[in-house]
Parts: sequence; C-alpha cells; structure tokens
Amino acid sequence: MSSSLEKMSIYFKKRYVMYFITTIVVFCVPFIQINGNQIFLLSFDHKQLHLLGVSFDMQELYMMPFLLILMFLFIFFITTLAGRVWCGWACPQTIFRVIYRDLIETKLLKLRKRRENKQIEPDMSLGINKLKKAIALFIWVVLSFLAASNFMWYFVPPADFFAYLKEPLEHEYLLIFLIGIAIFLIADIVWIKENFCIYMCPYSRVQSVLYDNDTIMTVYDYKRGGAVFDPKGIKMWKKPEIANAECTGCEACVKICPTHIDIRKGMQLECINCLECADACTKVMGKLGKETLISWTSPQSIDTRDKVKYFRFKTVAYLVVMLIAFVGLVFMGSGKENMLLNINRDQGSLYTIRDNKNVENAYIFLVQNTNQEAYKFYFEIENENIKIKRPLKPFKVEPGEKSKQVVVLYTDTNLSQEDKKDTAIPIKIRAYALDSKEKIEVERTSVFIYPPKEVMDKK
Repeated sequence: MSSSLEKMSIYFKKRYVMYFITTIVVFCVPFIQINGNQIFLLSFDHKQLHLLGVSFDMQELYMMPFLLILMFLFIFFITTLAGRVWCGWACPQTIFRVIYRDLIETKLLKLRKRRENKQIEPDMSLGINKLKKAIALFIWVVLSFLAASNFMWYFVPPADFFAYLKEPLEHEYLLIFLIGIAIFLIADIVWIKENFCIYMCPYSRVQSVLYDNDTIMTVYDYKRGGAVFDPKGIKMWKKPEIANAECTGCEACVKICPTHIDIRKGMQLECINCLECADACTKVMGKLGKETLISWTSPQSIDTRDKVKYFRFKTVAYLVVMLIAFVGLVFMGSGKENMLLNINRDQGSLYTIRDNKNVENAYIFLVQNTNQEAYKFYFEIENENIKIKRPLKPFKVEPGEKSKQVVVLYTDTNLSQEDKKDTAIPIKIRAYALDSKEKIEVERTSVFIYPPKEVMDKK
C-alpha cells in the first residue's frame, strides 16, 4: 500500500478531533470557576465581566477595548496566516452542519446515502425519507435548544440560568432570547445550510483583504494536475486534456465540498478550508500510488516549490501588536480594585452653616464590594481641618453588593479665602475594609465647599 493511501483522511481525523475538543471546551467553560468567578462571563444581569476568574464591575470595563482589540488582531493574524481555518475547523456553523448532515442524516438515519457526496439531496418523495427527515428535525430541535442554552451561559451563569427557567414568566427576556436563538439555529442548519457561509457571514468578505500568496489555504496543484479553468474562471474541461496531467477528472473533490465549489478553480470566498476535498483526492490518488493534488499549503509554495513562509512581515507585525495589546490588558487587569467608590455631592445645597458656625457638606457615597467575602468599610479624610459627622460607625457590605451611604463632613475652622465667593477646598478620601486580611482600600478626591467671609461674618 502506498504512503499516500496510508495517509488518506488524515485531515478528516484531525478535523473531527478538533470538533470534539472545541465542543467540550465551549460546553465546559461556563461551569469552570476560579475563586467563585467564571473564566469568561459578560453578565448584563449583574453588570459584570468575568475574565480568567477575575470579576470586573461595569465601572471597570476600561479593559473591554483591549479585549476587543486583542480579539480582532487575533482574527486578522490567523486569517493572514491560515485563511479561513476557523471556519472549517472550529466554527459552530460548520460543526453543527456536520452533526446534522453527516452524523444524524447520513450515519444515524441513512437519509443520505454517502457522506462523500454532498451535492445530492435526499429524495423526499419517499414516505420513509419524510419520516427520517422528521426524526432528524426533532433531534436537531433538541440539540438547538441545548446549543442556545450553552450560548446563554456566557451571559447568564448556569446556576442563575436554571433558576430563572423555573420562573419563566418572571424572566421573559431570557426565554425570548433562548427561543429566538434556537429558532435561528434550526432555520440556519436545516434550511439555510452553507449559504450562511457563502452569503451571510461577514468573515468571508474580510478574508480576501487579508490573504496574500503566502497564506495557507486549500490549494490545488495545477502544475501536477493540470489547469481545469482558464484565467477568467471559465471551466475548460472536466479532465485536463494536456500531457502529463495527473488529475483524473473524477471530481471527488467537487462532490464532497460542503459549499459546492470546485477547488481546482483557485482561491474562492466560498472555501472554508475544511479540506474535505483534500481527503477525497488523497483517497483517489492513493489508489494510483500518487500524492494528493489538493493540500493545505500556500499558492506561493505551489508556484515556487519552496517551503511555506509562516513568518513574514505581516504575521510578525500582527504578533507584535497582539503582544502589546496583551501586555496592556494584563497591566489594566492587574490594577483591578477590590472595592469601588463613587462620590457625588448632595444636590440639595452646597453647604449648611450651623449656629456654632460649623460648616457642613453632604455627599452620597456608593460603595461596592467586588470581593467574595463580606467586609466592614469605613473611610477617613486626609485633611486635619475637615472631620466626619456621619456615619460614625463602619458599615457592612455583602460580597458583590452595593451600599449607598449619606456622608456629612464638617469643619469648625474658618477656611474662607474669598470675601464674596465660595471656597472650594480639595479633599482626599481614603476608604478601606477593616476586617480584611489583605489591604483593601481606594482613594478618591472631591471638594469641600466653604462659604465666603461676608456670609460667615453675618453669623
């Protein structure tokens, strides 16, 4: 047996392993917690972002731009390096289609005769096929709700999700999103099919801008197999009728293609780099004792017969910028505060003058405990002339909760600096947790307003 035949379906096996790993990871991530926080969660309910076990409040979403920049840079990098490898090897659309078409319809129900020919649709005039189609649809409906639930777990923690489902009428938006996503998945996988990849997915439009001749993609070796299409993309013949052309014209690569293209035409937006055509060609050419005509390489490598250039200016540039964005993300994440404090002045009045000529300013402190334990909090004013009148005792804040405190500061010292204008005195406020093993504190600045001299003289 030839080495080519021994290697047949190598992409097929690796691709299915990748599908399995991706599915397991996507389903397990929402259930993995570090210090009570999830690996990734964008909760609109709790207004939090969980990232690698660290919880960030909505007020700390200054990290989000770095996260988005890093994500888009990675997409640009991987597309420049390996084309639509995401689409063919990890995209949920592709995985769901393989589950529905190849596993349920073909392997389980025998509705389709052969996995190797995706161009022939089942004959639905037969009653038995209609029954099989109904069973396939029912199975996929169940799986669609499971997949929709899994998607929702990245926005609603699983524990909350299942608790909310027990009272669906009180959480109608959750129910609407769940049913809406499931309906979309049913319509997409059963009826829209690969047309989503071809016409609706924006990624296929972006890829053509990012590709170059060194980008790794599914490539037909026209030098060995012979050209089947002319430079204008018009098909000249089924089997190349030129000397030494190795392509047999079997079109096994065309029949197995999920997006219904002929890879021998060259790079096409519809190609998702699943390499099913390479597996088909490997099987055919292996029987002839020859190497496959379709492989995962670069057009430049086919033209020059040189090795693929993985590291070139574009890919290195993306890696450098990604590293900078990652360092920025880590730096911003390391500055996470264990408590949050917002200070607003009482809108009722700027100040209050008491009979003893003490001047008071009122504030609203909003304290949030971002830790997993309850703490007692208090604060101090770093100004010897300004003292705390209210509250006089520490206040307790439960984990993840917020506490609104009315704070009154006063001074018995004449701090007026203007005869007719109020004086704004900068103050620094340090809030801290009293019963924490680690140092939990934040500092904020505000102003204390003191009345003009002529007002105080009248008192």
